[in-house]
Amino acid sequence: MTTHPATNTTDASTWSPMSWQSKPVTQDVDYARHPEHPHALKRALDKLRSVPPLVTSWEVERLKSLIAEAQQGKRFLLQGGDCAETLADCRPEQITSKLKILLQMSLVLIHGSQKPVIRVGRFAGQYAKPRSKPLEKKGDVELPSYFGDLINRADFTEVARTPDPHMLVRGYQHAAMTINFIRSLATGGFADLHHPESWELGFVKNADLPDHRKAQYHDLMERLADGLRFMEALSDNAVHESSAVEFFTSHEGLNLYYESAQTRTVPRRDGHYDLTTHLPWIGERTRDLAGAHIEFFRGIRNPVGVKVGPSADPAEIVRLIETLNPGNEPGKMILISRLGAKNAATALPPILEAVRDSGHPVLWVSDPMHGNGQTTATGIKTRSFDNILVELETVMDAHEAAGTILGGVHFELTGEDVTECIGGASGVTEASLTQNYASLCDPRLNYQQSLELAFLLAGRFRAARGS
Repeated sequence: MTTHPATNTTDASTWSPMSWQSKPVTQDVDYARHPEHPHALKRALDKLRSVPPLVTSWEVERLKSLIAEAQQGKRFLLQGGDCAETLADCRPEQITSKLKILLQMSLVLIHGSQKPVIRVGRFAGQYAKPRSKPLEKKGDVELPSYFGDLINRADFTEVARTPDPHMLVRGYQHAAMTINFIRSLATGGFADLHHPESWELGFVKNADLPDHRKAQYHDLMERLADGLRFMEALSDNAVHESSAVEFFTSHEGLNLYYESAQTRTVPRRDGHYDLTTHLPWIGERTRDLAGAHIEFFRGIRNPVGVKVGPSADPAEIVRLIETLNPGNEPGKMILISRLGAKNAATALPPILEAVRDSGHPVLWVSDPMHGNGQTTATGIKTRSFDNILVELETVMDAHEAAGTILGGVHFELTGEDVTECIGGASGVTEASLTQNYASLCDPRLNYQQSLELAFLLAGRFRAARGS
């Protein structure tokens, strides 16, 4: 943890995009290892300040208005994507597959919840990852950990693991290419939404899947297809042409140099906007009330997410909300619980009650991924589909008991046929993890597992409605 010298920041009048430098920085980047430090860092930040923003303030405000409706139970938020994007994966087929699975999941959730779904992708900026240890040791060699392509490179060499400020610029460039392609797809009739019956649902034929589950899937697909065909019959256009598809971007705002360099004021609006993304979030490791990340994010106009783990103190979470959203602005605050299947039943209720009783408007989102990591006997990081589902169901039960609204879900997923998480109808086992394990950081749900979770969640919504 590093403290950067700067002016004291105690209230809104002293905040600036760089005032975070007066606070302790958790997960700080040691750019001093770079041979051209500090000149290389200054060049990179000057470049980021001079280029166009990745998103616009009106898009940010649009998302905030949708989140405000989700806080009231009128919408549902689906947030998903890679645990960490790589620059090498900035390819059309990779981007298309992620959008496809998010679109398909959103349609299933729309049908199950009977609510519009806000689609938020962990892409176009999810290039940095927090690590439990700043250094990694192999044999007698100790080097900085891989913190994502925004900071250093994955190869275990001195050159690759040295934090490189130019990666900030390269990250921006690849984020710009990604978001440009996403916008083109989203407005161009992408993904054949009017033909869900052609989706890749071969995994439903899996012999290990119970017959009643197969029947549920087929019934839902038939209802969804019939509903969309009915909508088309009322319109001259196909569904994907008659309604705009909105996508928003999100990433963890880990590297504050990157975030602050693209934070600026805009004409005809008050305050500062972090224009690297629509929805930045603060991780479990960086939500210290006295830390640099809270200092930075308290001053921006974007909606802000905060990850909440099992050790979170309910009173502290209320203070975080008061710090990040002192004006109780609707659509501003998102709390993302990531508790673990074994902790959710005991850890979440007191937090729900404290926030509920405080009266602060928040959007509750469940991240059932990050509390359920495990390592196999052979040292492979994985997650259990069953544990992910247990946490999701436990969280839904807790919200029902507290009278609060679960307004969204947050998954690490990919549209590819990877073998990184065990379980689910796709049949991935510990023995098959090595068949297509592609993630450089955390394990992701594959296409089949992601869609299966959407079906299960939709079924829960339908049961709650009594339909």
